Amino acid sequence: MAGRFRFKLQRVLEFRAQLEDQARMQLAVAVRAHNEQTALVDRLRDGLARHEAALDGRTRLSEGDLWLWRMYRDRLKHDLAEAEQELFRRAKEVNARRQDLVAKAKERKLLERMRASQEAAFRLEENAREQREADEMATLRFGAGTF
Repeated sequence: MAGRFRFKLQRVLEFRAQLEDQARMQLAVAVRAHNEQTALVDRLRDGLARHEAALDGRTRLSEGDLWLWRMYRDRLKHDLAEAEQELFRRAKEVNARRQDLVAKAKERKLLERMRASQEAAFRLEENAREQREADEMATLRFGAGTF
């Protein structure tokens, strides 16, 4: 009867798998935030392009209208610059989360390979033990003349 394999680091393996799942969720949150920021940057760029295009074709603007147009354009450029900085920060966050996930996956896979090799060694030893028992049983029966 074959014995049951028991991996002594099973709890550590399960903990590493949980850490990997948490890292995967954190990466998903970071990617979502990056995508939202990308959409904001795109909206600001479109708004700035539309605002600058609105001046084309207008030949007569009062001084006040021109001042308002410039102030709004400057504000859009400022908002765009801030949004692009935030986008860069979020891209770095995504990379950090991705690297963390890769590290956690490597740690888990290392333990899984260790478990597989220990289980293979255990199965080999079990098979050898069972073979010795079968050989011993056959030798005893042969010696007793029950064949």
